This record gives sequence, structure tokens and C-alpha cells, in this order.
Amino acid sequence: MTVVAVIAKECRPGRVKTRLSPPFTPEEAAALAAAALDDTLDVVAALPVDRRVLYFDGDAVPDAAAGFDLLAQSPGGLDERLAHLFDTLGEPTLLVGMDTPQLTAEHVAAALAIGDGRDTPADAWLGPAADGGFWALAMREPDGGVIRGVPMSRDDTGRRQLERLESAGLVVGLLDELTDVDTADSAASVALAAPGTRFARLHRALTEGRR
Repeated sequence: MTVVAVIAKECRPGRVKTRLSPPFTPEEAAALAAAALDDTLDVVAALPVDRRVLYFDGDAVPDAAAGFDLLAQSPGGLDERLAHLFDTLGEPTLLVGMDTPQLTAEHVAAALAIGDGRDTPADAWLGPAADGGFWALAMREPDGGVIRGVPMSRDDTGRRQLERLESAGLVVGLLDELTDVDTADSAASVALAAPGTRFARLHRALTEGRR
């Protein structure tokens, strides 16, 4: 059975979603980040898996993470932190981020199959993000070595990660492309795409007051 991990950091003003300010205040940006994280945790909590992990940087663990195993993020750049997670978890692992509150179970169904005992062709799954990064990464046999050294937070990060997986001899499947919430424009787009989420409801409340 696949382990599903969510990588997240504590949603404190000035520490998360700084590119949303302006138009949002740092406090509003942090509240939007917290709503996106709660939406993600709710979806993961409902997935048919035996173990869920919150790979967390911070002290105040969200209430929505009840039932998740808590694992503190390691030091280093993002590639090092992701590599540490995949080196630590021995079971088939699916990692998702906290910036896609539009996430649904259908988006990750194919990746979950790497750990359900069926004969699936893919050794790994990658979820490309619209900005060139990736929002999900799954491996049947977790190996941080295929992540460590990949340049992160660039418009070619997803492509470079895919190349590393394939150069290691892995058969890689691609999940649907999703938009990360990073800017005011991407936040508006995601809120429209998933109007029933906590994130979208808060986004509407904040933006309607500015019209």
C-alpha cells in the first residue's frame, strides 16, 4: 500500500505565499496558504491508504493533520529535503505539495496503484505543474538519489526531474498538470477551478471586499 506524504511548512505571515502580497496582506496570504494546506490534508485523509505523513517545517501542526504521522523536514535545499523523505520512507511513496488545493482523489489515483500489488507498468509518477515545476512525485521503490541535485523552483524543474527519473531506468507515468498557487493570478485561477474548497471560499471573501 502506498504511503502518501504532504510536504508543508507552518503558515505564518511573511513566511508563506509572499508573492501574494500585494494585493493580499501577509496575514491574508498566510490564511490562504493554511486553507490550501487544509484542503490538501482533507483529500489525503480520505485516500484508501494505510499511512499518511505530514513532512512538516514548523511548530503549529494543522488540526486537519490528525491521524497523520509527523516527520520534521531535514535541513538543506528543497532537493535535499525531498531526497531525505524518499530515503526515509521504505514503502511505495507518493508525495504531494501544499499549493494545489484543487487536488482530488482522481488526480492521484494512478500513482496510488504503484503500491497496491497490481502489475502496473510505471515505476514512478510525476505530476507536472503549470509553472514548470511538479506538484506530485511517486516512486515504487523510494530513492532520494534521483532527486538530490535537481535544481528546484525553476521553469525547467519538472523536466529536469523527469529526466533524472528516466535516466535511472525508471518507467515514469505523468499525472494531470495542475496550477500551483504562487501569485495573485494563479490563486484566482485555482479558486475558480475548485469553488467548493476552503481556499476558494476564503479567496472569494477576501477579494469581494476589494471590488
